[in-house]
Amino acid sequence: MKIFFVCFCTFASHWKSTLMFNKNIKLVLTAIILGLSIWQFVEGNIGNGIMYFLLSLVFVFLYFRNEMILLAFLRLRKQDFPGAKKWLDRIKHPEGALIKKQQGYYHYLNGLMVSQTNMNEAERFFRKAEKLGLNMDADMAMVKLNLAGIAMTKNRKREAESLLSEAKKLDKHNMLNEQIKMMQQQMKKVGIPKQQYGRAGRGGKFR
Repeated sequence: MKIFFVCFCTFASHWKSTLMFNKNIKLVLTAIILGLSIWQFVEGNIGNGIMYFLLSLVFVFLYFRNEMILLAFLRLRKQDFPGAKKWLDRIKHPEGALIKKQQGYYHYLNGLMVSQTNMNEAERFFRKAEKLGLNMDADMAMVKLNLAGIAMTKNRKREAESLLSEAKKLDKHNMLNEQIKMMQQQMKKVGIPKQQYGRAGRGGKFR
């Protein structure tokens, strides 16, 4: 038991700089702590067993919902773009640190942050998010809506219409209804305005 606590404290001391983001390390920690939980139950230490079991659930949750993504999402919802970027920048290797759909959210959030300043970079991020997938239909609808806006800006009207149709189908709770209608009106006009339509504050919920 003492050896475990020494190892755990050593791990915690290096948490931010080294092991914080690797998804495989979270699985290993979950297995170790769950094993300790079972051992404590066998030994008759029910309280300790429950404590270790609950602790293992924390790592399971963080495996599927990366802590940096959660914190960046919260900052972005408050329109704190520098704060969101600060958290996302701590994820140095998304492919090794995140499961597939969490990688999708990593690119989705990056796309939202640059959508008003760098259209080409935003498109690259949104394409990756679209390919990797997201948990919520509302979030994917926002991706499609942003891609539709970019396609319109680049005079790719047919592609914009297709993406807008997909966004409308995904927006089951009509959270983006006004923005979709606005874009539909713009598409009926002869001139295509150079304007972005997706905004971080109107995105779906991260669950």
